[in-house]
Amino acid sequence: MTTPTTSHLVDEALRTLPEADVFPSVDDLVAGLRRVHAAHPDVTSMRRIGTSRLGEPIEEIVIGDADRHAVVFGGVHPNEPIGNITALHLVQNLTEDRDLLDRLGYTWHVIPCIDPDGMRLNEGWFTGPLTREHYGRQFYRPAPDEQVEWTFPFSYKRAYFDRMMPETVALMRLIDDTEPAFMCSLHNGEYGGVYYYLSRPEPELYGALHDIAAAVDLPLDTGEPEAPYVEQYAPAIFGMIRSEDQYDFTEAAGLDPTERLSGASSAAYAAKYGTLTLVTEVPYWTHPDADDTTTLDQTYADVLREQAAGLRETHLQLDRILSAARPELTVRSPFLRSSEAFVPMLAKAAKQSEHRAGQPDAQRPATVGERFGCLDVVHMFRLRWGGTLLRALDGEIAIGNGTPLIREQRAAMESTYRTWAGEAADVTPADPIPYGKLAAVQYASIIVTAAHAAGA
Repeated sequence: MTTPTTSHLVDEALRTLPEADVFPSVDDLVAGLRRVHAAHPDVTSMRRIGTSRLGEPIEEIVIGDADRHAVVFGGVHPNEPIGNITALHLVQNLTEDRDLLDRLGYTWHVIPCIDPDGMRLNEGWFTGPLTREHYGRQFYRPAPDEQVEWTFPFSYKRAYFDRMMPETVALMRLIDDTEPAFMCSLHNGEYGGVYYYLSRPEPELYGALHDIAAAVDLPLDTGEPEAPYVEQYAPAIFGMIRSEDQYDFTEAAGLDPTERLSGASSAAYAAKYGTLTLVTEVPYWTHPDADDTTTLDQTYADVLREQAAGLRETHLQLDRILSAARPELTVRSPFLRSSEAFVPMLAKAAKQSEHRAGQPDAQRPATVGERFGCLDVVHMFRLRWGGTLLRALDGEIAIGNGTPLIREQRAAMESTYRTWAGEAADVTPADPIPYGKLAAVQYASIIVTAAHAAGA
């Protein structure tokens, strides 16, 4: 149930939605923070917390002077820029509404983009049109060991990771310096509905988080969870993805869990301080099936096998092109590193889906939402990793290495990509959701969860 106080906070947070028809670039974020600081020097300060791998300063804006701290950061996955709008909306509201700032009782540390190098590689689609095809063609997601969110120290059974990037070290220092009571890592999904992650069960929050999505007419995503081993606290509300659980699940599926390329999450790192961490996942595009709990004649096992077949075929096509081109590739670009990491993972994902299909609990009827989520993953991965491989091949041609082999494989990838984009558009037409709605859901979730963590 939502308490009257929480309900008031939700209403207040959603009173004014952010206005945005493009996603702010890295330069826009830097300029936006400086404008806020210049307008409110009495309650803000700017502080450099680190440096990116390519030498770009990473700064935070600090708002307030309370003893309790809140840390909010975006760009941990640089293909997820809804948080760019959310971060600017948050700092504007906290500085202009001093009553809100005082009531929440935090010193706020806001870093709109912790990975500027990666985000700049996505800016080609930030101004639209936001179609699935255009997004995929300009898409970039770092290889797992180059993602800020998943390069925190990790040691479990036979797995060990300590290759922290400078951006991750900067965030670790900030967490250690502030010991935050509340933390929010700004993420977003692609297609479906709204769902949340919390670092611990907080039943008093569930009603409010559901109400926030409903208030802006967005469906909850009650279908297939992002990872099969996460704990579900309530519909569309989950415990954080844990690297230990991923290890155990991979091992149970008969795969080598030590092949993982990444570490632990920011939430796992902050847990030692008792931090309540929130992630609000909002989609660029939505679909009514995402929130449909109607059962089907098809079993969940059948849906998982259908997903596995799609993932396996995607892997075969991408691996064929990547393997054929590899002897003449000369530059280990971010796009090639990403392709070399994620293309093999498709084969592993297919095996994991097949493993899940064989479990007793998968023999039940599937819901419409589960089928939608399972099968849209195939469309998503086709467009993500097909687009990334196109960019890797285009990069070789751009530097003058357009050998006959590379041009041949580039043409093959282009033809395949066009087919995949057409199939995705036929199955799931993509009308983008107004960006202000999406940022408003993230913003309201931050305010409500921060207030809950503070006991306000």
